[in-house]
Amino acid sequence: MGIKSALPKYELYCYTAVLGLALTWAASWIIEASDENVGRKVFKSSVKPGWSYFGRKMDVADFEWVMWFTTFRNHILFALSGHVIFAKICSMISPKDRGMMYMVYGLFAILISMGWSFITLILAHCIMLYSVALVKRKWICFVAGLCSLATIKMEPYGSWQAGFVTGSFELQDILFYGGCGFSIMRCMSFALENCEKKDGNYTFVELLKYNFYLPFFYFGPVMTFDQFHFQANNPNLTRKDREMWDITIKALVHLGAILMVDVFFHFLYILTIPADMKLVKQLSDCSLAGLAYSNLVYDWVKAAVMFGVINTVARLDHLDPPQPPKCITMLYVFAETYFDRGINDWLCKYVYDYIGKDHDGIFRELVATICTFIITTLWLGPCELVYIWSFFNCFGLNFELWVAKLCSLPPFSTIEGLLSEAMSRRIRSVFNALNFWQIILYNILALNSLDFAKLVAKRLVVKGFPLSTLAVLFVTYCGVQLVKERERQQALQEEQEAVEKPKIE
Repeated sequence: MGIKSALPKYELYCYTAVLGLALTWAASWIIEASDENVGRKVFKSSVKPGWSYFGRKMDVADFEWVMWFTTFRNHILFALSGHVIFAKICSMISPKDRGMMYMVYGLFAILISMGWSFITLILAHCIMLYSVALVKRKWICFVAGLCSLATIKMEPYGSWQAGFVTGSFELQDILFYGGCGFSIMRCMSFALENCEKKDGNYTFVELLKYNFYLPFFYFGPVMTFDQFHFQANNPNLTRKDREMWDITIKALVHLGAILMVDVFFHFLYILTIPADMKLVKQLSDCSLAGLAYSNLVYDWVKAAVMFGVINTVARLDHLDPPQPPKCITMLYVFAETYFDRGINDWLCKYVYDYIGKDHDGIFRELVATICTFIITTLWLGPCELVYIWSFFNCFGLNFELWVAKLCSLPPFSTIEGLLSEAMSRRIRSVFNALNFWQIILYNILALNSLDFAKLVAKRLVVKGFPLSTLAVLFVTYCGVQLVKERERQQALQEEQEAVEKPKIE
C-alpha cells in the first residue's frame, strides 16, 4: 500500500493527544527523579552548579556538549569566525583559488592548536594513502586505508602515535583522534575517487585542499572527495533565491536548540540517571522507557546542532555539506538510522550500495551489511560494546528485508490486498512500532551501557508484560502514525510541485 493512504482527522487528533500526554507524563517523572535524587553520590561528579539564581544544578555528563558550548565555546567560535571572514575575503579577491586559501587557513589553525608534530603525522598518512591511490586498485586502497585507520583506533598503535603530539591540554585527545580519524576517511575517499578517474590522477595538492578544510577537519562531517572537489573549485559563487535567508533561519534554529538543551539539562538529568543503576531500578517501566527514548533524542539533537553549526559555515563557503541526521522520532526503519550523515553517505557510496546494488537480494544484502558494519566497528573503535551494537544493528537491517520479502509472498500479500489502504497503514504501523523499540534498545547500548540496555529490555519485554509493554507500544504506534502522516503530506506536496513546475517553465 502506498505512502499516500490517509486516516480520518479525528483519529490523528487522538494519536496527537495520546502522544502529547505520554511525553508530558514521562518528562514529569524524569524531572521528579532528578529533583529528588540530586544529592546522591553518583550525581555529584556530573551534576554541577548551573542557574544559581533559580537554584538549579546542571547535568554536565556529556563532555562533547560541555566542550562545544561551555568550556571551549569561545575558542571554537573564534576559529570558525576567523575562517568565515578569511574565506569571504578570499572569495571576493580570487574565487578560483579559494580552495587553496581554505587549506592555508586550515593548516595555520591546526598548527596553532596542535603543533608541527601533529601536522607531520597527518601528512604522513596523506602521503602514504596518496601513493596507494596512484596504483588505481580499489581493493588496495581499501586495505591500505583500513590498516591506516586501525593504527589510530586500536591499541597500542593509537597511543604510540598520540605520543608524537607534544603538549597537554584538555581537548588534545578529542582533537587528535578526531583529526586523524576523519583525515584517513577523507584520504580513502580521495583514493577511491582517483581510481574512478579515467585519465591521469588528482594532484597531491587537491588532497591537501580537501583534507585541511578547517570546518570539517576535527569533527566532520565527511564530504566525499568528488563532491568537495567539484564545489570548492566552482568559480560561480552566485546564490539561489533566499539562500542567505535559509542559512540565517537554520542558524537561529540551531541557537534555539542549544538554549533548549541548556534548559533541559537544568531540569532533566537524563544523562546522569542511567549511570546510577540503583536509582534506575526504582523507576517505573514507563518512565524507564521515557528515559531511554530521551537519551536517543538528546544524542540526535547534539549531532544535529554540532553538524548544523559546521554546515552553516560550509554553506557560507558555497558548499553543500551532508545534512544533519534524521530525527530519531521520525525513524521506524533501520535503513535510516544514523547519527552522522557524512559517515553514512561515505559507507553507502563505497561499501553498502556498491556491494548491495539494489538491496533486493537477501544474500547480497547480508554481505553488504556485514562489510559495512565491520568498517563501522573499526571507525567507532573495536570493543565489546561496539561489537554488540554492530551485531544487533546489522541483524535489524537484514531482518527488515527478510520480513518485507516474507510479507510480499502469499498469503500475506493476498490478505493485505483485501484490506483498505487505511487498515493496511494501521497494521504496518504496529510492526513499525515494534521496530522503533528495536532501534531504541540497540542504540542505547552505544550511548549508555550494556547494563542499562539490558534493564530496559527486561522491564519492557519480560517484567512489564503485558500492561507496560502494550502501553509503551500503543504510545509508539501513535507516534509512528503521526510520522507517516507527515510523510504523506510531504509526498503530496512534492507531487503538486512536480505538476506545477512544467507549467511555470
